[in-house]
Amino acid sequence: MLETILIVPCYNEARRFQPPLFIDFVDRHPDCGFLLVNDGSRDQTRDLLQQVAAARPKSCFALSLERNQGKAEAVRQGMLAAREHKPAFAGFWDADLATPLDTVPEFIALLKQRPELRLVMGSRVRLLGRQVERRASRHYVGRCLATIISLILGLPVYDTQCGAKLFRCDHAWEQAFAEPFISRWLFDVEILARYQQAARKALLPPLERCIYESPLQTWHEIGQSHLGLKDGPRVLLALARIWWTY
Repeated sequence: MLETILIVPCYNEARRFQPPLFIDFVDRHPDCGFLLVNDGSRDQTRDLLQQVAAARPKSCFALSLERNQGKAEAVRQGMLAAREHKPAFAGFWDADLATPLDTVPEFIALLKQRPELRLVMGSRVRLLGRQVERRASRHYVGRCLATIISLILGLPVYDTQCGAKLFRCDHAWEQAFAEPFISRWLFDVEILARYQQAARKALLPPLERCIYESPLQTWHEIGQSHLGLKDGPRVLLALARIWWTY
């Protein structure tokens, strides 16, 4: 039985997806596995994911969605499928491996050492001695967005949008992914809002105690962001909908 399963959402990732890195990781960490979700790709992504699953059938699984539904739904469908394996921990990781897979054992160790934690989130903090490489424009846009999100949630969260997150598989985790998200790209914010709802119902301790942001040692910007300055009104509208809903 796999202790940890990572959902890897993939949309047209044939050029960037690196099967050897995923296969090597599960060979070195036999308690970990991947659930690779093809989000209706139009290139050879589906074939690549199936190749990985065929190479390591006990630890790698491929799920293919017939049409593109966005990262939020791809991750959610992956989480629903992961429940069948009854892992202790489940998370999601960006297919481009901007956050290296060697960070996964660090997240697992945090959840094991601190049983009160329900979620460990990667945080792209630019500090001396760390290799967090990001264009200045995206960094400052991200900081503005993070400030607005922090105010909306009422939490001192630094980086909601990093694509490296690992959850403890409990009732709050199941509830967080039970229903579709209202946003395709800001679903990370919705996850925190759903955890806040669980805390208000006394299903979780206050989030300041059970969610941990782990500053990444290494993060490399790969490709273009799905959100830019021109998307400002759309982002603000999505955040307003999240605030109103939750």
